[in-house]
Amino acid sequence: MAEGLVKKSKEKFYRGINIDELKNYDTREFAKLVKSRARRTILRNYDVIEAFVKKCEFKDAKNRPIKTHDRTIVIVPRMLGKTIGVYNGKEFL
Repeated sequence: MAEGLVKKSKEKFYRGINIDELKNYDTREFAKLVKSRARRTILRNYDVIEAFVKKCEFKDAKNRPIKTHDRTIVIVPRMLGKTIGVYNGKEFL
């Protein structure tokens, strides 16, 4: 009976694409994969998202905490694996 069981893969996928491959995607390429509301937000706020990703990479290299007040930013694949503190009005969570 145990021979018939199939071991599940621990790889993560988003819309059929491996997460490791997604991290190499540009923000606009990723926008083609998401639903319409998120796509519209990404394309209209492209400059804001790119500036935030650049800030995340800079702070991550210096081992500083990443903090933001922007609660509406869309998570793009290059932000995966990072801990981001979002301000709730009293503290960064």
